[in-house]
Amino acid sequence: QKLSVSCRGRWLLLEKYYLSTMYSLEFILGAIGNTIVVFGYIFCLKKWKSGNIYLFNLSISDLLFLCTLPILVNSYSQDQWSKEGILCHSNRFLLHANLYSSILFLTAISADRYMLIKHPFRDHILQQRRTAVMVSVAIWIGVILELLPLLHFLEPLTPTNNYKCLDYASSGDPVTNLIYSVFLTVFGFLIPLLTMCCFYVKMVRFLKNRSEQISSALTLEKPLALVILTVVIFSLLFTPYHVMRNVRIASRIPALNVSKCTQGIITTTYIITRPFAFLNSAINPVFYFLMGDHFREMLMAKTRQLLGRLTFKLH
Repeated sequence: QKLSVSCRGRWLLLEKYYLSTMYSLEFILGAIGNTIVVFGYIFCLKKWKSGNIYLFNLSISDLLFLCTLPILVNSYSQDQWSKEGILCHSNRFLLHANLYSSILFLTAISADRYMLIKHPFRDHILQQRRTAVMVSVAIWIGVILELLPLLHFLEPLTPTNNYKCLDYASSGDPVTNLIYSVFLTVFGFLIPLLTMCCFYVKMVRFLKNRSEQISSALTLEKPLALVILTVVIFSLLFTPYHVMRNVRIASRIPALNVSKCTQGIITTTYIITRPFAFLNSAINPVFYFLMGDHFREMLMAKTRQLLGRLTFKLH
């Protein structure tokens, strides 16, 4: 009994200090990076291309998620939750909507990068702006429909749970919840991951074949490094979270008879993986500089122009 209480207290402290710290850092870094990107696209980009549309939607998804972090940080740090159930559930919904929309938009970007290498003059129908807009709308609608059952599994805020806004893996009936979690893992994560890997394998093969036809492969070093970096970061951030979320839900099934302290260890590991899964919102702006069509040059040129005007006015 005392041991289980100790385990529970350990992961409650982890929620209070670890999650609040990590989410605070993600909010600061993500808000700065994604705000720069959004304003950069709105005020600096003159000609929108398919890749820009996907990246812009990715930044909007990240900003929606970042709006949920102040509430989470305040709640975890003070261990006091708002008694508004709608606020709790909408917060959790937006958090997961960002996760799965980010995965899909990153997958769409990988397809766009492959098409750009194979069709550099953007003469393919998949590279048209209209197609990119339609795909983006389809992604948003698909994610919303995919996550509607989540609202059913989230428990209402009641005096029995101390009005605590429980996370998805700690809510609902564990048996049916595990089925839905596996569904999300397969269709929301694994299939997009395999699709992304497929496009990147095609990209690597195409670049290697091209390198054999030209005398220097220096121009291919950046695309190849970017391919590897994207897949590695994607896998490292999202895989542990999905594995531990399913393990956490399974540990709550009464028939498995998992001890309270073992559940505490599983919950602790699950808590550690959660901020890393959403760290993509702070890292994604890097992709705008590495993968955006001359985005870095465009943004720097606009910054120099504004600084030049400011200097002129001061003098």
